[in-house]
Amino acid sequence: MKLEICSFSGFKIYPAKGKTYVRIDSRTFRFINGKAESYFLQRLNPRKIRWTTIYRRLNKKGITEEVAKKRSRKNVKHERAIAGTSWEAIRAKRNQKPDARAAARQAAIAKSKAAKAAKKA
Repeated sequence: MKLEICSFSGFKIYPAKGKTYVRIDSRTFRFINGKAESYFLQRLNPRKIRWTTIYRRLNKKGITEEVAKKRSRKNVKHERAIAGTSWEAIRAKRNQKPDARAAARQAAIAKSKAAKAAKKA
């Protein structure tokens, strides 16, 4: 026994019940009753009609207490080393003062420039 779902209200439609509406682009819609079909054809939004399952789901109506409370898992941050450097080296660089880091950067730049000049000459 295949149950259909109403295109407007979201209710279950049992076999030999309900209405089928076929639009000009061959899309079929199934409705539980004439009321749902009428509201659909009036282009009413089922999210604003209080008796539809879509409205009830959006506005959290009729949810039991045990289902409503879902536990969320907290993300645990792990501090890992990056390939080629250990975690201690990364932490030491992070804890340096900004001026010390700038001086080390300038020294590294000067060293690379000197190596480039030596390679060129």
